[in-house]
Amino acid sequence: MNRGSAAEVIIAIIPIVGIVMGSVVVFFYLLWNHKRKTLLIKAGQYTRADFDLFAFSLLTGLLLVTVGISLTVFLAIAKGAGYGLLGGIIPLSIGIGLLIYHGIRRHDRKP
Repeated sequence: MNRGSAAEVIIAIIPIVGIVMGSVVVFFYLLWNHKRKTLLIKAGQYTRADFDLFAFSLLTGLLLVTVGISLTVFLAIAKGAGYGLLGGIIPLSIGIGLLIYHGIRRHDRKP
C-alpha cells in the first residue's frame, strides 16, 4: 500500500468517526436526561418547562431568512441558476413561512 492510498483511507475515516462520536454524545445526553426526568417525577419535583412557540417562530424565522438570503445570493453568483440554488431557497422559504406564521399569530393574540 503506498502513502497516497493510506492517506485517502484516513481522510475517508475521519467523517465516519466524527458522526459516530456525535451520535454517542447525543444518545447519552438523551439517556441521562430521560433518567433525570424520571427520578424528578418519582421525587415529585418535576416541573414541565414552558415552550414559547410564538418567540421560537420569530427567532427561527429570522435566522432562516438571513441564512437563506445569504446562501441564495452566494450560490446564484457562484453557480448560477441550478439545483444547487435550492440550498439557499429552501431555508429562505421555511424562514418566510415561519415569519408569516408569527405575523398571523401576532394578530390573533391581540384582544
